[in-house]
Amino acid sequence: MCCEKTRPTFWLNTTMAYKSKYIPRYPAKYLGDATNVICRSTWERAFCKYCDETPGVLRWASEEFFIPYVSPVDGQIHRYFPDFMLEVQSNTGLKRFVIEVKPKYQTELPATQKRKTKRYLTEVATYAVNQAKWQAAKEFCQKQGMNFLVLTEEHLFKTFK
Repeated sequence: MCCEKTRPTFWLNTTMAYKSKYIPRYPAKYLGDATNVICRSTWERAFCKYCDETPGVLRWASEEFFIPYVSPVDGQIHRYFPDFMLEVQSNTGLKRFVIEVKPKYQTELPATQKRKTKRYLTEVATYAVNQAKWQAAKEFCQKQGMNFLVLTEEHLFKTFK
């Protein structure tokens, strides 16, 4: 498949098409219903485990709130549910983050193609929608004194390089 060339090697072994429930070992740290933590990928599941088991992460949530954004595809207002929200104790004090977990190829504009295939048009639309969501998230975080980050496999799986 042509998409395999643009995805990291371990993509073939670690699929994003996955859904499961995560049961926190430390439910008191979870903001929201700790009995209903849904992971939509193995990468999100790994990040849930990180948040749950890392002592510096004081509190965390997964898809527990939404940020309104305007879709560039249809011009309508939609609700964006970021993957995670974290409160972290650092050397400089409490920091709050909104985190999105995505494959790197979805964070980059697809290369222009001569033939505008359905797949190419879908990738361009996905990129545009992601950019709109993330811009709304950045503005939301700035108003709330938070930081917004998009984590890719380069952040999550540095050991695989």
